[in-house]
Amino acid sequence: MSAITRKEVEHVANLARLQLTEDEAERYTKDLNAILEFAAKLNELDTSNVAPTSHATDVKNVMREDVNRPSLPREEVLKNAPDHEEGQFKVPAVFE
Repeated sequence: MSAITRKEVEHVANLARLQLTEDEAERYTKDLNAILEFAAKLNELDTSNVAPTSHATDVKNVMREDVNRPSLPREEVLKNAPDHEEGQFKVPAVFE
């Protein structure tokens, strides 16, 4: 991987409409290059015996089966509501 230059950092900052100070531009150049150096070290690893994966952990569906079962009667539920109308909870309007 090639190193990131200060000119490239300033160009990206300009595209993002960011105004960087001299110190920030210098620091980001060093930080981004350190990240690239670390990523380059990963290329040194022997991954020939590692199976490709799409997730780091096993993926399984944690949803339960949808089972139809009785619920509480509407009148009993509405007894706990601060306000109700025509068998439904009544809440303050969000839109006028």
